[in-house]
Amino acid sequence: MAYCDYNATAPLHPAARAAMIAALDQGGNASSPHAIGRRARGLVESAREALARAIRADAAEVIFVGGGTEANALALSAAAAAQASVVFVSAIEHDSVRAEAQRRFGDRVQVIPVTGAGLVDVDWLTARLADLPAGAKPFVSVMLANNETGVVQDIAAIAATTKAAGGLVHTDAAQGFGRMAIDVKALGVDLLSLCAHKAGGPVGIGALWARPGIGLEPIFHGGGQERSRRAGTENIAAIAGMGALAGLAHDLIAQHRALQTYRDALEASLSRRLPDWAGFGNAAPRLPQTACFGIAGLRAETLLMALDLEGVCVSSGSACSSGKVRASHVLAAMGAAPALAQSALRVSFGWASAEADFHRLEEALIGACARLQTRTLP
Repeated sequence: MAYCDYNATAPLHPAARAAMIAALDQGGNASSPHAIGRRARGLVESAREALARAIRADAAEVIFVGGGTEANALALSAAAAAQASVVFVSAIEHDSVRAEAQRRFGDRVQVIPVTGAGLVDVDWLTARLADLPAGAKPFVSVMLANNETGVVQDIAAIAATTKAAGGLVHTDAAQGFGRMAIDVKALGVDLLSLCAHKAGGPVGIGALWARPGIGLEPIFHGGGQERSRRAGTENIAAIAGMGALAGLAHDLIAQHRALQTYRDALEASLSRRLPDWAGFGNAAPRLPQTACFGIAGLRAETLLMALDLEGVCVSSGSACSSGKVRASHVLAAMGAAPALAQSALRVSFGWASAEADFHRLEEALIGACARLQTRTLP
């Protein structure tokens, strides 16, 4: 089996697994005042400190939540708390940002276009911010790295132009955690979302970093956990697993950087061997372990099934669609031809990937393309 779908979720890292088992064996409620409760609290705070170090932040600024989707929803609550007059989201944001922004803010939402390379049009954003009336309160949400193409945005530039207009900035860094260096101060953002499972942590745990002084509207009520910003008994085992992964951030980033050589070689070989191959986002800075490409004349769902039968696991676009293969709003925003976008595959690798996985994917894909009848997409 070659697992090439880390951007959907990564296998659980041994360090995270060990930390989770130890936390489960210990038990306890982090809000209890007795010895076992204090030990549970110690696990939570140790994980918070490790995560803060990984993103160059202060531990008191880190809020544990139930995953990246919840982190994004809580981040967008800051726009409501600040009474934002306009909310800018990029055309390639994850649905957890796009849908939540639309639900909360309706016609106050403006969509930032992207270039054909998948990069946010900062000039467009700067011009729109300059056109806002005096006293306007803009809020901007742009992801750090795209889940489909791996394209990395210039968040520092986006933050600078937004701050110059008196606005707040959020970035969804779910795909960047453990794969690239993250420094909240260097990025210049006010809020940053994280989740554990893309890099090898447990599912169902994430975090939101919020700059001091940023107002939030809690999603859940009835408890004082996370300084009254996220009610509910803490998931000690998952938090411990995320903390263990954060403690390995430097090593994980180095591991992911090493995968770029294999990724680049894979793309170069496929472009030579498959005349109808086309890459997406290749002209922009990308995560080192992600590739997105299409093969004209073939549908993604057909290729997915063929590769699955060969023991190769890949995906088409985002994995948050209940297993459905659907048109990618990311590729549409990048101006990809619809027929080519319908053939798009996303392959992504991680901490347990080896060079053999890249070779197995390549040969399985070449074989599948040779077997499948090429046809013109409607």
